[in-house]
Amino acid sequence: MPYYLSEINRRATTDPRGFIEECDEIYRRRISNAAERIIANMHRSPIVLLSGPSGSGKTTTAMKIEEELERRGVQTHAVAMDNYFRTITPESMPRTPEGDYDFESPLCMDMELLNEHFAALSRGERIYVPKYEFSRHMRIIEPSMSLRLGKDEIAVFEGIHALNDEITSQHPEAFKLYISARSNVLDADDEVCFKGTWMRLVRRTVRDNLFRGASAEMTLGMWANVRRGEKLYISPFKDKADLMFDTSFAYEVCVMRSVAPEIFAHVPDGIARHDELASILPAFERFEQLDISMLAPDALLREFVGGGIYEY
Repeated sequence: MPYYLSEINRRATTDPRGFIEECDEIYRRRISNAAERIIANMHRSPIVLLSGPSGSGKTTTAMKIEEELERRGVQTHAVAMDNYFRTITPESMPRTPEGDYDFESPLCMDMELLNEHFAALSRGERIYVPKYEFSRHMRIIEPSMSLRLGKDEIAVFEGIHALNDEITSQHPEAFKLYISARSNVLDADDEVCFKGTWMRLVRRTVRDNLFRGASAEMTLGMWANVRRGEKLYISPFKDKADLMFDTSFAYEVCVMRSVAPEIFAHVPDGIARHDELASILPAFERFEQLDISMLAPDALLREFVGGGIYEY
């Protein structure tokens, strides 16, 4: 369902706080619906598989589902599937057609260990979730957590490959959730003036710049392979989901306008995806600006702009 530029700007001008609260409430209701569906599936499996492309807000959504289930009396554990990445070696690492490391490939994941752990949890056995250090591209000896599910407990595993056939074919009873920020913004002529994929690119670029030491140039340089990976390894499996919902917000571009253009402005000409960037920057000018300080401490966008209550 698209958003409309005129309505976004009207609300951002006349009632910015009410606008933000209304959009956050829509997202909260989606979280509540997901929790209800997960509880209804508990008799079949204690495992929840949450997937979505880069910039969808998977981590915050998993945490919010955990909170909602806990509020309903269901003890829940959120597990990042990134910890199941394999240690990188030049010999074993999958490659892109250009010969670069393909970090988007499911071959980076230890699917065998994941499936072993899902089965063990379903049997009530204890697992030791591995720990991956992205700075060194390797798994370390110390586990990230020890986990054993008691009666009426749930584990939410979130990651881009959570709905891959290698997992869902072996655990069809698990509850499967797919999220993505996918709504476009339309102008008065019903033309797209801000794409849903741009929203995800902006989210990732801002987060990488503020918290991961990566320049906008670096993120844009990786984006082509990220999008290729989505089309090959993520989107083909989304129809496996028991539930899908949108994690974009109508107010989002207004908030990102206060931080993203400055980050994008220093990207030099000639880099990969520069044409896309050249379209995004002027598009921001069509939106009213909302300050980041207006976001709630638990807002999903805090995953990307910081200042929130969650630790990532």
